[in-house]
Parts: sequence; structure tokens; C-alpha cells
Amino acid sequence: MGIPVGISSCVLGEKVRFDGGHKRNRFVAEDLAEYFSFRAVCPEMAIGMSTPRPVIRLQDNGIEVRLVDSKDNTIDHTDKMKAFADEIIPSFEWLRGYVVCAKSPSCGMERVKLYLENGNSVPGGSVGIYTKRLMETMPWLPIEEDGRLCDPVLRENFIFRVYALDDLYRSVDGGITRGKIIKFHSRYKLCLMAHHQASYRSLGRLVSKIHEWDDLSEFFLTYRQQFMDAIKNRASRKNNTNVLMHIQGYFKRDLDKDQKAELRDVIMRYREGNIPLIAPLTLINHHLTVNPDEYLAMQAYLSPYPEKLKLRFSL
Repeated sequence: MGIPVGISSCVLGEKVRFDGGHKRNRFVAEDLAEYFSFRAVCPEMAIGMSTPRPVIRLQDNGIEVRLVDSKDNTIDHTDKMKAFADEIIPSFEWLRGYVVCAKSPSCGMERVKLYLENGNSVPGGSVGIYTKRLMETMPWLPIEEDGRLCDPVLRENFIFRVYALDDLYRSVDGGITRGKIIKFHSRYKLCLMAHHQASYRSLGRLVSKIHEWDDLSEFFLTYRQQFMDAIKNRASRKNNTNVLMHIQGYFKRDLDKDQKAELRDVIMRYREGNIPLIAPLTLINHHLTVNPDEYLAMQAYLSPYPEKLKLRFSL
């Protein structure tokens, strides 16, 4: 059973779009399907719309954004869509992520065309009605559009967040305890350093005061949101370099002069953009195999998701 992830049905290849077609994403439908267990949803079909069907769009009536027929704005689907979202989203508590369809007035995550009543469009667009409800109700959930997954940086960040959230849930399986939270946080320290230095420090302070919380369920919700907000920030080359140099310090007694020079050179070549992140990490993992270190070995940063996905080959 793979990691549970929600998805717009058309992205998996189901012919549910307004024109009777689909928007199948090969990477999602083939590569990720090996690791994820998808729950496909088409909100438009779910509220009774047929396929093919009239085109719908987002319209700003001066008070709020509505989901209406593109040719007759008196045909309004907003309330049905919001009611459906409110009905189904509570069943998504177990999801670790969600892939939505770009530009869709129901599922789009950003820059969905937004029209005024006079037919002009609003710069910047808006968010699909269904996805907006999803993002508001589950702000910790990793959500990404199918098209943005073509960007190697956005792709890696989304999949990393899915795996991290799954790891968090698995870590507290059987009941939340202070020990489980502390152990999880310890494993993600280097990840937090790479993604957001300020959050690395603030989450460290939060976890250090876990003994002051009587309600661990409340603590978990607070930690989950702050942790997921932190890793939503994409790890920069500068931050990754700092983490790699930090890791290098753990081998100062184990490597000879030439090995230290080699590792330093590989890290600097990555810093300068001449080689991908996978290169220094491969060398570090090699040294870790020869010179075991308990703290480094448990760090999620060194192996956050299956190597087969090759996500760090383009970073």
C-alpha cells in the first residue's frame, strides 16, 4: 500500500474534463503511482455535471468569487461545489498530499483566470473553489499542481513534503508521546536547516518546551503546522551548502587529508552550480558507510525519499 495522496481525476488520465478529455500527467500516473496510492476526485463530476459539459469559470461579482457558466452567469455552481468540498474534505485527514489540475476553476491552485462581470480578467487570477476550500481546511497538507511538477525544484519539494508528513504520522503511530516527537524532530534537524533557518530555531524552541504542554494532541497539531510551513520553503543552494559543510565536520577525525580535500572540493563544486546535489550526498553516504555515525545515519536529509525517483539529480 503506497502513501495516500489525493489527486484530480483528470491528472490520472480519467476522461472527466469539460471536453470529454483528460490531462494525464505521465510522471504522476507512472512514476509516482509506484509509491503513492491515489484517491482520485473530480469535483465537477461529483456535483452532477456531465462530460462533456459547458465551460465554467470564476467570476468576481464585486462581493465574492463565484463559479458560473461561462456563457450564462446566472447558472451558478458555487454553493454546490462548496457543499461538496465541506462534505468530502473531512475524509481526507489521512492524506499526505494532493495533486490538483492547473488552471481549473474548481481545482486550480493559483493563477486561475478570474473574470469581472464585464468580461475583463483580473491580473493574477485566483484559486479554484474546491482547492481553496481544501487549502483553508487543511493548511498543513502538501498541495501541488500537475503542471508545476515539471519543475524539478517544485517537484522535489512537493514529494519531500509528502514523505515527511507520512513519516511524521508513522512516527506517532500508536499514540503521541513526547519521546516520539523529539525523536522525529531530531531526525529532521538537517532538513530544517536546509529549508528555513528561522524555523529550524523556532521549532527547536517549541520542542524544547514540550514538557510544558499538558495536551500532547494540541502540541502535535501546532508542531505539524509549523513543521510543514517550514519545509514548504524550498532548500536553497546556499543552505544546502551550509548543511553539507556541517555534515563534513562529523568526519574530521575519520578522513585523511586527501579525503577531506576531495569532500570539500565536491561541496564547493555543488555550491558553484557545477554539479547536482546528489554528488556530494553520494560521497557523504559512502563515508558514512565506512565511518558510521549514529546521529548522521538517522538524519532524513541524507535519504528523504526513494533514490529511484532521482529527484536530487537536477538540484
